[in-house]
Amino acid sequence: MINSRNIVIAHDLLMVAFAWTFALFARFNFSVPPPEYLASGLTALPIVVFVQGLLLWRFGLYRGLWRFASLRDLWNIIRSVGIGGLSVTLALVLFNRLEGIPRSILMLYPVFLLLLLGGPRLCFRLWKDRTLNLRQFTGGTRVLIIGAGEGGETFLREILRDPNYLPIGLVDDRKALARRRIHGVPVLGIIEAVPSLVQRYQIELAVIAIPSANNLEMQRIVEICEGAGCAFRTVPRLQDIVAGKLMLREVRQVAIDDLLGRTAIQLDWPLMQRSLASKVILVTGGGGSIGAELCRQIARLGISQLLIFDQSEFNLYEIERELRAAHPHLKLICRMGDVCDRAAVEHMFSSFKPQVVFHAAAYKHVPLVEIQVREGVRNNVLGTHLVASAAVGAACETVVLISTDKAVRPGSVMGATKRAAEMVCQALQHNAATRFITVRFGNVLGSAGSVVPLFQQQIENGGPVTVTHAEASRYFMTIPEASQLILLAGAVGRGGEIFVLEMGEPVNIKYLAEQMIRLSGHEVGSDIRIVFTGLRPGEKLQEELFHAEEALVPTRYDKLRLAGHRDVDAEHVRGVLRRLHDACERFDEATTTQLLQELVPEFKTPENPGNPTVVVPFKRGLP
Repeated sequence: MINSRNIVIAHDLLMVAFAWTFALFARFNFSVPPPEYLASGLTALPIVVFVQGLLLWRFGLYRGLWRFASLRDLWNIIRSVGIGGLSVTLALVLFNRLEGIPRSILMLYPVFLLLLLGGPRLCFRLWKDRTLNLRQFTGGTRVLIIGAGEGGETFLREILRDPNYLPIGLVDDRKALARRRIHGVPVLGIIEAVPSLVQRYQIELAVIAIPSANNLEMQRIVEICEGAGCAFRTVPRLQDIVAGKLMLREVRQVAIDDLLGRTAIQLDWPLMQRSLASKVILVTGGGGSIGAELCRQIARLGISQLLIFDQSEFNLYEIERELRAAHPHLKLICRMGDVCDRAAVEHMFSSFKPQVVFHAAAYKHVPLVEIQVREGVRNNVLGTHLVASAAVGAACETVVLISTDKAVRPGSVMGATKRAAEMVCQALQHNAATRFITVRFGNVLGSAGSVVPLFQQQIENGGPVTVTHAEASRYFMTIPEASQLILLAGAVGRGGEIFVLEMGEPVNIKYLAEQMIRLSGHEVGSDIRIVFTGLRPGEKLQEELFHAEEALVPTRYDKLRLAGHRDVDAEHVRGVLRRLHDACERFDEATTTQLLQELVPEFKTPENPGNPTVVVPFKRGLP
């Protein structure tokens, strides 16, 4: 196979010499030229080869392989030959004023050289393509490509180079593509035809080559592939390819992120950068799932200094090690500490004077907080009040509170504490120059303590997979998407807002468990069972993202909505906070619970059903 650069260079230089000599003989009707012309032509030959060789190199003819010669390569040959003809003429004029060189040779030479350089490349490409087309008679994994767009075409070109794979055909929902051929491979039908095509053509592997597919499209395609009974893989998502994380040829298992993740979002990065550039940024809980991703995103925005405050020694060590490796010039300060420790919090603010605070430190595990009311209130409510008050005292510009959908009509202590934290920020906003912005969203895929890692571990252990209720559903988004939208909300917020991230459609937890079992290569029921355990204390069947009294309004950003927040009585909030602090100091959980219900009247418990409210489901496209 001609794949050595030196061999190709030697071939081209030989063709240059042959084209010049052939042009000389063609000038004299392919008879031996007169001695004086022959001598002049041969004397000029080294100059022709040197000048033309430099131009062939300059125009990049040796950066690719003949096997993949394309129209771009042909255009480079045409340019190098055309400019080469002019350059050779100029060189010979300077050398001997074209003495003994027939002028017609200078016109014939580029034509012959173009044929001699382009012809062998074209023949080699055709020969290799014919060899690949004959592979169906010699074996290879029989592949069906789902998607005949740019992703499918690019992937097809990739596997045509690999003798271990045999592309049988493509499918696409665009019926206009039926019976067309892409690189010689036929489009066999629509995606719904995959099961019948698998049987008819003995397909061994289906590859989903639609990088731009959203979660609903991926769910549909995966269900079709599961029904077809053959192995299936996918190419990376568009956002991963754009981010430079993966190449299209890297086929992988379909992951649950592919089914629950959404279309890549277009964010106003210049605005976000302007809002944080050259500033000192503090992230509390910066070692957690959301906090760590916030730190990764913030580190890219040209900030003056990044402060990370976290009570977990291991988490702090991990994020510090990662950021120092990825951003060696970032001015990074990492400190262990508890947001409930007044001395530690005030020392952090007085020592480093942060200008923007992202408050991600919180207890979020619903059942654990449910049975430890004092710890939940102390960390999520009093800790938030301490951080927010310190920010006001230090004249911080912005505090962004990371909240949760569980703060809406809370049925758990955790949800009630997060709603109380929202109210704390709203109360402080009344008389403060600091902007307080709240960002509320649902579950995050892969975050610590979330259901996805739990299901993965249960599947690895052979099951059973525990699901609370067959009708339970949750909103999901990826950690990077949530973090980026938090940054966007912090940039566009003016103070006092509650932003709601558009979470898409809720996902049934039973469906999530079934898909994770199937994607791991097991059968639901026969290999791994699903066991329904019942709703845990504080859990709801469906989550809500905004309250009935919070009129949801759009913003200029599709994924960011604004909940018209309810007014709070700042004096009442401050009075309850003082009593909550005293109750926590006495470790009086009964009084702590009563005060939490007083602060958040819609908080419902079995003992206190709370005030009934109208449930407004969160739907895409609401005003």
